[in-house]
Amino acid sequence: MNLFELCEKIDLQKEMVVKIKNNLPDINFNMIDGQLSKLMKIDTAKDAYDYLKCYVSEDEEHIKILICNLECGCRIYEKYQEKGISDKIFFDTMKCFSRFIDECKIRTGKCFFDRGWWTYRQISMNLFRIGELEYEFKRLENENVMGIHIPSDADFRNTKVDESLNEAKEFISKYYPEYNNCKFICSSWLLSPKLTDLLDPDSNILQFQKRFDLISTKPDEKEYIEWLFQAPADTDYQKLKEDTSLQRKVKQLLLKGDNIGSGFGIMK
Repeated sequence: MNLFELCEKIDLQKEMVVKIKNNLPDINFNMIDGQLSKLMKIDTAKDAYDYLKCYVSEDEEHIKILICNLECGCRIYEKYQEKGISDKIFFDTMKCFSRFIDECKIRTGKCFFDRGWWTYRQISMNLFRIGELEYEFKRLENENVMGIHIPSDADFRNTKVDESLNEAKEFISKYYPEYNNCKFICSSWLLSPKLTDLLDPDSNILQFQKRFDLISTKPDEKEYIEWLFQAPADTDYQKLKEDTSLQRKVKQLLLKGDNIGSGFGIMK
């Protein structure tokens, strides 16, 4: 698989494909081959990312970092095939790039890539999109655990969450048996107890919360503003969207000096 085949398969924005074509000649893959190999291994990925950021330091829209990530995606495809992991899971996982760029455009009005600090998880085969949810291999208190992430485009209905969890357990059993019967954990604003008073009891979010034992909270956490309002966390609260009932309720809560925060839970 080559880079442009991958772009097509993950529905990468045409504007970004043009930018990739324009920037591709500036990248000497032979010079950074060792760093790309490190970017594809979770233990060395962070250092490789930091190195590559310096290598492409003049790249304001981070197109060259995106190219490096996509090149690794092409290379990691062979490992998916070797393990027998389906093309569907591969492409669903790699569509994070298109999703993040869409989110960036909604939030800023500009089409660029700003998640290189995160996507080495996908290209190191440490995080997979399985159905509606993403699953990341982690360690907690010296044991293997599976971190759950909720993508912005997830169908969050109970039945879809059930399907994803069941598929994930089958996936783990087949391809990563060392994680069999591990705990599933989640750290998210969606687990905040503050949401209980803002949502109907049968809402998808509160149904999701019921799956977990709440272990801790971060009352001051404000990352959720980016996900709920598609706006930077430091946005003037008066300017936040009011398109949904939850946005309106949370906005009023923020204007009163309160906050949603986040929660950390272990699946029952």
